[in-house]
Amino acid sequence: MPLALVALAVTAFAIGTTEFAAMGLLPQVADSLHVSIPQAGWLISAYAVGVVIGAPLLTAAAAGRPRKAVLVALAGLFATGNLLCALAPDFWSLAAARLVTGLPHGAFFGAGAVAAAELVAPHRRARAVAVMFSGLTVANIIGVPAATLLGQHLGWRATMLVVVAIGAAGTLAIARLVPELPSPAQAGLRHELSAFRSGQLWLALGTVVFGCGGFFACYSYIAPLLTEVSGYATGSVTLVLALFGVGMTIGNVVGGYAADRALRPTVCAAFLLLAATLALFSVTARAEWSAAVTVVLVGMFGFAIVPAVQSLVLQKARQAPTLASATVQGAFNLANAQGAYFGGLALDAGLGWTSPTLVGSGLAASGAAIALVAWAADRRRPDPAGPTAVVVPAVDAPAADGVAEGGVAADGGAVDGVHPEAVVRG
Repeated sequence: MPLALVALAVTAFAIGTTEFAAMGLLPQVADSLHVSIPQAGWLISAYAVGVVIGAPLLTAAAAGRPRKAVLVALAGLFATGNLLCALAPDFWSLAAARLVTGLPHGAFFGAGAVAAAELVAPHRRARAVAVMFSGLTVANIIGVPAATLLGQHLGWRATMLVVVAIGAAGTLAIARLVPELPSPAQAGLRHELSAFRSGQLWLALGTVVFGCGGFFACYSYIAPLLTEVSGYATGSVTLVLALFGVGMTIGNVVGGYAADRALRPTVCAAFLLLAATLALFSVTARAEWSAAVTVVLVGMFGFAIVPAVQSLVLQKARQAPTLASATVQGAFNLANAQGAYFGGLALDAGLGWTSPTLVGSGLAASGAAIALVAWAADRRRPDPAGPTAVVVPAVDAPAADGVAEGGVAADGGAVDGVHPEAVVRG
């Protein structure tokens, strides 16, 4: 495994930590800056809005530039944004800094996925991309609980400074370990945007924005829910967040496996199971043991959706795969923003600490409804191009000899161990 992949994974770890650690530190931030917890939740939305804005804009601005230079610049911007967060004197300054920190998120993962695939032989591309994204998984198991524990003892600013150090290390590692990569061949922004004329693509993105908002409505306010309703001590919240990470990891693996075999059923089932589990959480949150079990299930069903919907979006946007890779991240973070917002509205209305889980259940159910409508539309009017394999988002990498664009060998065989009959199906 090239060390360059480790450099990308380190930055992914820092990004995952700063994105999700804020959810576990809302009480500390609110107390320090003299705002309510629902208002502190706006910081989560600010980061997500930054991702939504930055993903397409920075991806377009980086078009045609050397990938290594783009990755270094994006990682550096991320570290700088976290430093601004640590130094923010008041709530609104912190909100602005969180928005800046979110700007490079989507563009980094879009460019990083392509770069990771270019660093290895064609038959190892899927594994290379998985190594980079493993930084996010490890962040949810180790980084977020550790950052939450640190923030509870030394203050949330200390957590931000540690993330700055990790982000800076990732930036230096990319500059040193990632080799010079050729500038991507671009077909032009107008061509990239042409794929967004597809109604199915917009339905897929809508599924992400509304359905995944259900997960974030719950996760954004998980810390006060666990302490005020479940009875956990503040220091024990970090252990429960680690359980969230375990559930996410299991869901990511299971969701990817299931989506390879039946994409549309996996998307619909995952959203329905998430909606049911979030509704159940309003009851099971009242005891420590049942809350812990439900946390694992929420993480599992919430992240089983991720590989499925990402494959679905890439399938529907295969005419513009580079921009789509960043757009998926923007859609997930728009879900983050509106989930945190609607969950906060429920709390402000005095509906209690379990109300965000019920809001989340409704949002997840809406995602399932959109997914079912899109599935029905696909069955009535099949995609004229037919099903397309989306193994990894390494779409700009030159194809190997005998391999057609889309991940299936020209002779109909498998690529990276994926048989053409076991790829993404609509």
